[in-house]
Amino acid sequence: MEKYSINNQTVSILLSWVQSGVVAVPEIQRPFVWSKAQVRNLMDSLYQGYPVGYIITWQNPHVRLKDGTTSQGKHILIDGQQRITALRAAILGKEVMNKKYKYENVIISFNPVTEEFKVKDKSTERGAEWITNIADVMQNDFNQLAFLDDYSAKNPDADKSKVHDHVLRLIQIKNKNIGNIVLSADLPIEIVNEIFVRINASGVNLSNADFAMSKIAVYEKSSGDEYGMRLRKFIDYFCNLAVEPAHFKYIEENDTQFVGTDYFRHISWLRSDGDDIYDPDYNDILRVAALTEFNRGKLSDLVALLSGRNFETRENLKEIADESFEKLEKGVYRFTREYHFKHFVQDILRAAGYRDAGMFGSKNVVNYAYAIYLRTRDIDEDTFIAAKYIKRLLVLSLLTGRHSGSFETLFEHDIKQITKKGDLEKFVKTLEEQTFTDIYWASTLPDAFNKTNITSPYWNVFVAAQNLLKKASFLSNANRVESMTTAQVHHIFPKNYLVKHGVGRSDYNKIANFVYLRDDINIKVSDLEPRAYMAKVQEYKGAFGSDLTTDNSLAQNLRDNAIPDTLAHATHEQFYDFMEERRKLMALVVKEYYEAL
Repeated sequence: MEKYSINNQTVSILLSWVQSGVVAVPEIQRPFVWSKAQVRNLMDSLYQGYPVGYIITWQNPHVRLKDGTTSQGKHILIDGQQRITALRAAILGKEVMNKKYKYENVIISFNPVTEEFKVKDKSTERGAEWITNIADVMQNDFNQLAFLDDYSAKNPDADKSKVHDHVLRLIQIKNKNIGNIVLSADLPIEIVNEIFVRINASGVNLSNADFAMSKIAVYEKSSGDEYGMRLRKFIDYFCNLAVEPAHFKYIEENDTQFVGTDYFRHISWLRSDGDDIYDPDYNDILRVAALTEFNRGKLSDLVALLSGRNFETRENLKEIADESFEKLEKGVYRFTREYHFKHFVQDILRAAGYRDAGMFGSKNVVNYAYAIYLRTRDIDEDTFIAAKYIKRLLVLSLLTGRHSGSFETLFEHDIKQITKKGDLEKFVKTLEEQTFTDIYWASTLPDAFNKTNITSPYWNVFVAAQNLLKKASFLSNANRVESMTTAQVHHIFPKNYLVKHGVGRSDYNKIANFVYLRDDINIKVSDLEPRAYMAKVQEYKGAFGSDLTTDNSLAQNLRDNAIPDTLAHATHEQFYDFMEERRKLMALVVKEYYEAL
């Protein structure tokens, strides 16, 4: 099978294809990220005859309609969006959307005497020697003779012959060739991505979500209705507003057509949303929608369905594409519904002791939990039961890594197990029986705490446990772990103390040597060995700023932090025994937490 063809197309032909929709530019509704200087440089390169790289288009497969006829698949531009947008701006005078979602012109000026290009400013606007906007010259009805007469009258010292030649050369930019690599419609996504990576200078991968978004952008229910572009905006704007609620006013002011849609009204609640524990991108939305609406874990399957793929006959049918887009739209509506989203965040994520996005490590596990949450809404599961077992499934996934590796197949398997009321409880209990054995709590989980990274899911589950169980920070019962920041994570056995006694980084930075400790206490403890600073604390006179006043309060504080009471007499010689014992105690705190969910 021929993977691709390479054709040279003139700038004018490429732009006409974009204008007519033969080539779809899926990124065209996102903010233009090139600077105006980059647009100027592109014009200069074309004028000078320098290469400006290739664009890559991927043909959508042809689809068969109900009447038996075939609809020609559009070409999707998958690389070169910024260049095409720059050409449309400079040559056709089309507006671009800036980062504040406001449309503006990018005007490039040209001096036909010096052959200099410049971004329009006051000097090019007022200077008689400048063509203020090269788009004026690029018009089909441009009268070159009239222009030369006018230019010569304003610039009597200019060489009219050179000006004529330079203006003609400027116009010829439209006839300069740009390489177009056309990828076959029959290519699997993996091959398309491989070709893209090998050609693209930055070596950036395209995700299956990128391909899905491209499919969405070019989809039309009926010819010219731009349904897909509006749906894509729906997704894009939600993702943007989840991160930057302040952008709401820019969209409201500058995209009045979209503001009038039900899509916009549906996500308007984000204008006042300040919670950033779960800020989904389009990959996350599509992944959850694929699970909830299609029972599919692989986004490559979603891409195929949006193309109208019949997996049995291996042909592409318009009716399958139409049905798939209806399901996708439903999934996006459900994902972005305020009630669903806020209750998931509060009743699942925060109720499980998680306080910021960094504690999850990967959004895959959050997407998985949200998909299960939405499925329980479908099957009318009891709210209390659903919250209990989704929280458990979230934590179980973090402790076992179900959200990593070949997670797509696993997620698809799991979602198919939950089809009616009662299935979730049964499913989670089965996983618990298989996973959380006595050996797991006594050995497997303690061993997992023998790692050196506090971004580890195991450490974060322990912290979530301390948050939910209202545990106090080390040496201060007045301070709860849930109110502290990650900057207040310090060593129980001070680092410099251990280094002085020959303990290396890979040991002193183990999870079991970390604890939440107020900065002021940590500074005063400094590099003291544990038995020395603990002796001071046990005088109960407020040493180091500790508020512990009795043996009982100290004992409770040690239990809250899963710290063996042997710390009171510990030196570097007891470090490794202490770490082994603490790992076991940390596992017991996590077990207590899990059973409390």
